[in-house]
Amino acid sequence: MSIMVPVVVLLNLIAYYVLIPKKNRGWQDIYAYAGKSGRLFSYGVLPYFLLVSCVYVLVRSEGMLAKSLGITPYYRLAEFIFLIEGGTVSSFQAIMSPELTYFSAFIYLFGFSFLLIFTFVVLVCTGKVTVLQEYSIAVVLAYLIAFPFYIFMPVKVTGYTLPTVIPLLYELSPVISNGIRSVDPYLDNCFPSLHAALSIIAMLLVVFRTDFKQLKAVVVILALLIQFTIFYLGIHWIIDFIGGILLAGLCYYVATRYREMIVQKITILLTSIEKRRVGRIR
Repeated sequence: MSIMVPVVVLLNLIAYYVLIPKKNRGWQDIYAYAGKSGRLFSYGVLPYFLLVSCVYVLVRSEGMLAKSLGITPYYRLAEFIFLIEGGTVSSFQAIMSPELTYFSAFIYLFGFSFLLIFTFVVLVCTGKVTVLQEYSIAVVLAYLIAFPFYIFMPVKVTGYTLPTVIPLLYELSPVISNGIRSVDPYLDNCFPSLHAALSIIAMLLVVFRTDFKQLKAVVVILALLIQFTIFYLGIHWIIDFIGGILLAGLCYYVATRYREMIVQKITILLTSIEKRRVGRIR
């Protein structure tokens, strides 16, 4: 974490000044949208940032939650997946090399985090509140749908299931292995692949809901590289990837189709809470 944070921050800073046109940088669009009331931050940005953060923490604590509730996961699903697709993913390691492994690990660890965070940063800093809300709704929905699968139907990573697949990511460094195990101690949060789902959600929203041409090209390339790394590094199954694609499509559809209705309900809730708070102060 001590390494990841500064690297991702640096990548965000570089990308912001390289990929975003100068005319779109700054906060002019945000001020125009919010006026002087500051309601944009309170109603248009902050609730969605907090919602995504809370759901992320919930998913990351799924192991502790399952243990406290006495839930015993069913661990044989990887065997059924193997019966369906066999060792297909092992073919991705046919071109294995130290350079490719380090590059793939960088994309998986830093590129994925950069993509999710930078998408949020760009939408905030360019005042694209509608797309920001769609992005937040889609991400939250993806986490919530994946959460029950991780608790009740965990699937082990391919590197520790298939004899023909090497767990490249986990054997690359003890620091990396310990860091991953701190959030996924049993290495079984595979289906559906959130690396696939969330990166595709970000890609779809940037490509179809913004007009930043350079950013679109980078996001598409990065999303494709992430899909490659989840197989090459010995993490996900093909079925995990398919599940991630379907999840991304569903979440994108719901977020773009029903954003207005969802935002309206959230705004009503926030307004009600604010009125109660003001009433108590008086």
